[in-house]
Amino acid sequence: MSLTEFEESADELSDAAGEKRAGIIQSVSIASRFLTILAASDGELPLVELARRAGTGRSTAHRYMQSLVREGLVAQDQVTGCYDLGPTALNIGISALKRIDPVAVAGRHMKAMASRVAASCGVAIWTDRGPTIVQWYRSARFAISTVTLGDVLPLDNTACGLVFQAFMPPERIEAVRRLQPDAFRGRPPVPGVLETIRRAGGAELNERLFSALTGKAAPVFDVYGEICCVVTTVSFVETAESEGHGAALVEAARQVTVESGGA
Repeated sequence: MSLTEFEESADELSDAAGEKRAGIIQSVSIASRFLTILAASDGELPLVELARRAGTGRSTAHRYMQSLVREGLVAQDQVTGCYDLGPTALNIGISALKRIDPVAVAGRHMKAMASRVAASCGVAIWTDRGPTIVQWYRSARFAISTVTLGDVLPLDNTACGLVFQAFMPPERIEAVRRLQPDAFRGRPPVPGVLETIRRAGGAELNERLFSALTGKAAPVFDVYGEICCVVTTVSFVETAESEGHGAALVEAARQVTVESGGA
């Protein structure tokens, strides 16, 4: 037995003892580590690289890879010897995605955000009438709100409407533009506004009737890279600036996208 193999055997004995103390299956954790590495990779990986990224020896990596290959969670290229995710792993991933509801995930994040900041927080989806609020949470520290659950929002006069315009096909936008009355809808954004929203990852717009209030919105994307909903806040302008609502909302949208299988 080589020194490396001896050290790995000692590590495995230590891990086994740790399993009994912690009540966890260490081998499952290590296997999960290898699968996570493959999932994050742009393509297949050789054994030596897998071992390096996982922080294990080559013989340990080889044993885990062969076990995962046998279960279909990993596939090995017979020519190069490299490893990639197998059919069982892909089927599990697809099944998981089918169970994910991005709107529900977004609602959970917005509810949590409303408990942390002085803002009403919600989720809007696109309907044939325009952006529509389907989740809405009020903050204990912010009582004023110009929208409520079920409201259809103006296409051009709200941050939600602008975000949808920035990321949705033009023909779907124009269909709603023809439907919403001019006085309600507002004026189309000037050139450059939508591109700025795309670069920033969100939009903000002060209320027309209540100049002290501001609305902010950020897009959530599905597994196909298409916008599936928008997370949004309404708060006082000064509070939004002092508490960093814009950055927090963009980060929440990013987390919802990741949890929903998007990128």
